[in-house]
Amino acid sequence: MSALAEGTGAKKKSRVSWEVADIFRHFGDTYRSSHSLPVTHLKVMHQIEVCRTAYLGGHLERCADCGFERQAYNSCRNRHCPKCQALSKARWLEARKAEVLPVEYFHSVFTLPHELNPLVLTNKKVLLDCLFQAVSETLLSFGETPKYLGGKLGFIAILHTWDQTLNAHFHLHCLIPAGGLSPDGQHWLALRQNFLFPVRALSKVFRGKFIALLKEAFDSKKLIFPGQSACLGIQESFSKLLTQLWQKEWVVYAKASFPGAEQVLDYLGRYTHRVAISNHRIQNIENGTVSFTYKDSKDLNKRKQMTLEPTEFIRRFLLHVLPDGYVRIRYFGFLANRCKKDNLQKCHQLLHLLPHQPNLPKSSFVELLLTLTGHDILLCPGCKQGKMRVIGQIPKMESLWDTS
Repeated sequence: MSALAEGTGAKKKSRVSWEVADIFRHFGDTYRSSHSLPVTHLKVMHQIEVCRTAYLGGHLERCADCGFERQAYNSCRNRHCPKCQALSKARWLEARKAEVLPVEYFHSVFTLPHELNPLVLTNKKVLLDCLFQAVSETLLSFGETPKYLGGKLGFIAILHTWDQTLNAHFHLHCLIPAGGLSPDGQHWLALRQNFLFPVRALSKVFRGKFIALLKEAFDSKKLIFPGQSACLGIQESFSKLLTQLWQKEWVVYAKASFPGAEQVLDYLGRYTHRVAISNHRIQNIENGTVSFTYKDSKDLNKRKQMTLEPTEFIRRFLLHVLPDGYVRIRYFGFLANRCKKDNLQKCHQLLHLLPHQPNLPKSSFVELLLTLTGHDILLCPGCKQGKMRVIGQIPKMESLWDTS
């Protein structure tokens, strides 16, 4: 992937557009020198800083008609980078087109209590795996209950770790077809009600399953307790935490269903490849502060502005760096990867659809960008008629963080 740099004769932007990369470039060295950061955090900061710059190399393009030239610099491709998600999202959604069934879909959100935040932040892989497991077991058990469905659900679960102000907020978004396969796989079972499952009942079962997994992780010594969470490593303190969690109402939120495939895909696109904050929300970097917009859920989702010191902004952003290789989009039930192909074939037969086509032809980079943005990146910005052609390569600099 590459980004287009300003070329000869190009018009300059009328106003400054700030990015997360600018914050890291301006204040990153100070933050790194005053904090002991893991390699994963250092790598994310570096890659965002150099994304779409000459540091990563690229190529030189020229218009065949008017001779306009520009540099196109490579992207870092880091999944935490706000500038590198559009194409990944487009490719992922394209692959999902053949998997969406012509039934209603439900959107449910399962949230961990904030009392768990310090423990999750120091044990991300273990406890986020517990979150996925607790949610999947909860939904599948309700699906198997005869009074609700009596069969196997299929659903996608997408991990988010932030709220609008970049604080830790661990939750799963689940998109669930309104039906499933019968135990013998020979029938499509539609839900018997116009809602998914009772949210209070879901909440209680989800709470019980997660707390059981949390206790198991503690008993088997899979957890670590550094810094602020050190006291929880003591049995008595950990038991008090479990009691506190049992006494708390856990949040499971169910949104209205979606009537068709187009709405489902549109909705999926809002959640799958988000990062903690998008660049368009950053309003200003001045006087040693960072200002960004957010929606206040406690005030009718009104859009407001928050101003932080750069070190606090960076600290909050880095809360959401996931362990290398951690999978944040997962499939369960009849959509589980090991059986998805065969089950979707069966669903298409039972719903009297055309045969499932899992291997659709892939769109090119240019076609995907045109579909996604309506912008033809090969069209010359100078004459608006000719096509840009590659005439040379720009070598990249050697990097300590190069993962290619």
